[in-house]
Amino acid sequence: MIYHLNGTLELCEEGSCVIDCGGVGYKLSVSDSTYSSIVGHVGEKMKLLTYLQVREDAFELYGFKTNDELSAFKLLITVSGVGPKAAMSILSILTPDKLSMAICGEDTKTIAKASGVGAKTAARVVLELKDKIAKQVFAPSDASAMQSPISFAKSSNLSEALDALVVLGYSRPEAQRALSGIDPGLDVTKIIPLALSKLMK
Repeated sequence: MIYHLNGTLELCEEGSCVIDCGGVGYKLSVSDSTYSSIVGHVGEKMKLLTYLQVREDAFELYGFKTNDELSAFKLLITVSGVGPKAAMSILSILTPDKLSMAICGEDTKTIAKASGVGAKTAARVVLELKDKIAKQVFAPSDASAMQSPISFAKSSNLSEALDALVVLGYSRPEAQRALSGIDPGLDVTKIIPLALSKLMK
């Protein structure tokens, strides 16, 4: 398994790049997000995390600028009917954080905007990954975060949802406003989509 490539960025074009490592040029498929972050650095040293797809007729490398993007890619390709190309297409229109929000909020329309990804595939992404994302996002937060004084601190479900929204990139005031008015008796996995629907309007 090739974990990463660290060499000189020789070529960068939409959808792919070439990194020279010790005189050998490795071509990698990249998302629009990674492309945008490296396109201005041709001729410079570059390190990309990689995923190697082995097929009967070819070996294909996929490159990622961040570990979050690589993790999201690996998660997406566990979905039935989603291969590496479809996963890269989704990550070309959604950052890992926005993808998590779309999945938790059951926003299949946004996911379906990716090239080559239809409504049925987007629905499978939400169906098969929602619980996995929830387990990651709703993992117990650190002690300092749990000690934050909020008006609904007595509700453990709202507190967990607040921490989850912060992990997704929202500020605490934004998350608090979105959570206000939501029934604290609901399960955390029910609360977060309701809050996200408010935040994404």
